[in-house]
Amino acid sequence: MVHLRGFRVAPMVLDFSIVRHTAKPISLTLVLALSWACSSGSTRSSVSTAQSDAAAEAVQRAQRTPDEPRPLATSGTTGTTQTRTEHDLIGEKEIPANAYYGVQTARALENFQISGISIDHYPGFVEAWAIVKLAAARANADVGALDRQKLPPIEKAAKAVIEGKYHDQFQVDWFQGGAGTSTNMNANEVLANIALELSGHQKGDYSVIEPHDDLNMSQSTNDSYPTAIKIALILRNDKLVDELQKLSASFRAKGDQYINTLKMGRTEMQDAVPMTVGQEFHAFAASIDDEIAALREAEKHLYAVNMGATAIGTGINVPKGYPQKTADYLAKLTGKPITPAPDMLAATWDQQGFVLYSSALKSTAIKLSKIASDLILLTSGPRAGLAEINLPALQPGSSIMPGKVNPVMPEMLNLVAFRVMGNDLTVTVAAHSGQLQLNAYEPVEGLALIESQHLLYTGSTAFRTKCVDGITVNEKQLQHYMDTTVGIVTALNPVLGYDKATELANEAYRTNKGIIEIIRERKLLTDAQIADLLNPAKLTNLDAKTYRQENHAEK
Repeated sequence: MVHLRGFRVAPMVLDFSIVRHTAKPISLTLVLALSWACSSGSTRSSVSTAQSDAAAEAVQRAQRTPDEPRPLATSGTTGTTQTRTEHDLIGEKEIPANAYYGVQTARALENFQISGISIDHYPGFVEAWAIVKLAAARANADVGALDRQKLPPIEKAAKAVIEGKYHDQFQVDWFQGGAGTSTNMNANEVLANIALELSGHQKGDYSVIEPHDDLNMSQSTNDSYPTAIKIALILRNDKLVDELQKLSASFRAKGDQYINTLKMGRTEMQDAVPMTVGQEFHAFAASIDDEIAALREAEKHLYAVNMGATAIGTGINVPKGYPQKTADYLAKLTGKPITPAPDMLAATWDQQGFVLYSSALKSTAIKLSKIASDLILLTSGPRAGLAEINLPALQPGSSIMPGKVNPVMPEMLNLVAFRVMGNDLTVTVAAHSGQLQLNAYEPVEGLALIESQHLLYTGSTAFRTKCVDGITVNEKQLQHYMDTTVGIVTALNPVLGYDKATELANEAYRTNKGIIEIIRERKLLTDAQIADLLNPAKLTNLDAKTYRQENHAEK
């Protein structure tokens, strides 16, 4: 079983390694920020004309300056001007001597400076490539295709990458033409050169270990690329599920804490019938549990891989026994039941696994967004809203309104959810747009899926620890709503009939009296009947033992 590092949490500050190709927007932002920061309050109006003109000229220069291209050198190649010469179909090219990538990666770095998001942005994707290449190398050695003397250095190289080393060499942009060929070759070249160096050879000495002939042996981008995406998603799905289980447990803990606290339920934002805060929170937990089950089920559709399909699924250049052995090694490395796809031709263009898993992520996002939005409503106020619950105060909520505190964690989770929903649409469009025996748009599917999975994990973690765990209830406010609600009139339908109950409700709204007060005035029920029929706690049909048993079962 391979031990994998956790998710990389995207920094909340400007990360130049991600956006270093967007020099113009950065410059403009810094100029504006610095210009504003140099003055304050009443002194801003006294800025000299010369200073104002200088700031305006700087802004204009920033607007005219084209975006700077992303430098080819990575952190592993800086500080040297030496190069080595490599060649490919296009011709010869100078590569930084310290670089572990090769000529095809260098061309991709030149051709695809698109998003600034390189494939190492999500470590799990790089680790997945190392796992796929390791499984392929072992399978090739077993069937006699790969010289067994080459296997140990390849294994060492893959192990190093799985452990988090050399990730800065995986630099190609996620947005690329060629169905992921640039990414596959980035992996082949880096692993080959690491293997060369670890075995005492020079980088680029491909007469010993060659990116195509050895690292890409019995493979094509068209089978290794989708497999790497699947492995990355599978291995991080457990982490996402584990976090969602913790979120569910947090809601169940709050449910137990407030299991007997009465409140009014609402439908279409109108008073409905009584319930308890505990029931509401346990319902949140139960709905999250449903999403966990869906994610686990969707994962199963990622287990079938097309390793051994090569170009289109016919298995050209694939030795006998290789597909099964590769799947077996992938299963052993991941601890998951990876199997060869039953029809390699279909598996090479079919995107069902990605579509289903994306749908599960979207469903999870929709559920979390609904819950987050409910919390925003329940905490609204604090004086002119529902104000039923309190969320932890994390930061000032306004630059102009003193004392305002916003529900920033539920709002953040909504932003995450909206992005995941949009990513699902991206997967849908990309999945349906392939032609004939291949879908060339898997790179954007992979990015969308991995980003969604990552955002749901980090978003849920922050939401749970900084919001849900600290929720408290305003019991006086809840009691006020219970004392003044007309919603309990629903319980009179079986006794007085719907029409009579409607008449009582209208009178209550018109006179601003309580339902019980009107019933007593009209002598429609005895005090004993009122106590029996209109007891709010009884109307909730609460069975606290059931909830607590479910909670213990989850734990």
